[in-house]
Amino acid sequence: MSTPRIGFVIGGMQKAGTSALASYLAEHPALRLPTGKEAHVFDAPAFDESATAADIDAAYAPHFPPGASDALHGDATPIYAFHPRLVARIARYNPAMRWIVLLRHPVDRALSHFHMERGRGKEHWPLWPAMLLERWRLRGHRDDLSALSPLRRWSYRARGDYAPQLESIRAHFPADQLLVIADTDLRLQPGPTLDRACTFLGVAPFDPPPAPREVFAGSYPGRGRRGPSWWLLRWLLRREVQDYRARVD
Repeated sequence: MSTPRIGFVIGGMQKAGTSALASYLAEHPALRLPTGKEAHVFDAPAFDESATAADIDAAYAPHFPPGASDALHGDATPIYAFHPRLVARIARYNPAMRWIVLLRHPVDRALSHFHMERGRGKEHWPLWPAMLLERWRLRGHRDDLSALSPLRRWSYRARGDYAPQLESIRAHFPADQLLVIADTDLRLQPGPTLDRACTFLGVAPFDPPPAPREVFAGSYPGRGRRGPSWWLLRWLLRREVQDYRARVD
């Protein structure tokens, strides 16, 4: 039985630096990431629960250029950590999968997510109705992975609730197969943070380290400032913020 092709995932969290980390790691000669970063294999609406590892490898094949069969292949699809069903699919495919999960302050993450959906034309509510109505908008869609699901678009608060997502990964994978990185570490100390990621993946550190970068950083009014809306949202997400601080401090 051959080893599954995909050996690591940058599996979350959305709007927490997954694009930046994938951009860095894609430059490593011993690593390969999909063209376009996100393959969306395990969360595909038509995913076949009876798919074998060979079937899943075949689904990944178009996302990689030919060659480099000896490289460690990975995926960077941030929704993978979000739903327990996706974690279970990945565990069945490759029990040895290594997970890298980036965490961002839940308020900043939610605001970035909201403004991304507004920019895409998928969100028509103002900020506060969107945040306060989330529970009702997602009702009946908690297991809905269809392309237009509210779960994909409007899960601003739910995706910042990191505890159940990390617990889901740990329920299927040993602790040494999960690396949690704070987005501030990647942004402010990219060299040492990338060394941690390389050691975790079992490849040599970058030599020389890649140039620091910011990837897909959205621009919207108030970005980077902590005005009244930020502090009110912090109160709304106080439990998630407390959990986040306990994990990164």
